[in-house]
Amino acid sequence: MDDEQLLRYSRHILLPEIGVEGQERLRAAHALVIGAGGLGSPIALYLASAGVGTITLCDDDVVDLTNLQRQIVHRTASIGRAKVESARDTMTAINPDTKIELVKARVAGEALDTLVAKADVVLDGSDNFATRHAVNRACVAHKKPLVSGAGVRFDGQISVFDMRNESAPCYACLFPEDAQSEEVRCAVMGVFAPLTGIVGCMQAAEALKVLTGAGKTLAGRLMLVDALTMDIRTITLKKDPACAVCGTP
Repeated sequence: MDDEQLLRYSRHILLPEIGVEGQERLRAAHALVIGAGGLGSPIALYLASAGVGTITLCDDDVVDLTNLQRQIVHRTASIGRAKVESARDTMTAINPDTKIELVKARVAGEALDTLVAKADVVLDGSDNFATRHAVNRACVAHKKPLVSGAGVRFDGQISVFDMRNESAPCYACLFPEDAQSEEVRCAVMGVFAPLTGIVGCMQAAEALKVLTGAGKTLAGRLMLVDALTMDIRTITLKKDPACAVCGTP
């Protein structure tokens, strides 16, 4: 790091759990962020400001007026623009050192598989089960840590599915693909503006801990947040031996 970078990241470097070595790990790391909406906004901003070297941002949507109540990476002037381009401009304004790769598509199949394989950590900020399960399958296949989050109304959840650990549960252990799960969307049910910020910031924090090795992540635990009462609780998760994605054949 040069003098300017040492100054920019000085408050991280002062933390003994991170230090110069941890900050260098962040600079060398590659994060894949799925979604540039409510969760993806704080994720993208904090990963960039924290100095993650390369961030690949995926989203096929454009900025809408209804997004601006909670999707803080975008601005009113960005309405009608691709979300990934709008997000890139804000991220670059904060930290021009971060390399930002844009994928203006809803990634799936081989394209998703390729992106996950190149990443050191994957953060899922999508809003549908199909994408979440596809991302999970790719992370299991390539043994990549997945930081998963969701938020609707006043309720949020976050967990880390660290597939580098053979005994770790995956997302499908918690929400089996063949289960009859109700799809709850913000556009129908509404969402408390700061909730996505709370969950997205936690996702960014978990990803930074995964990359630096600092502290203890939420691997093997599910954190539930009720922003209406501000109650936070965690549930222990276990690997499902019969899981169709990560279970033993």
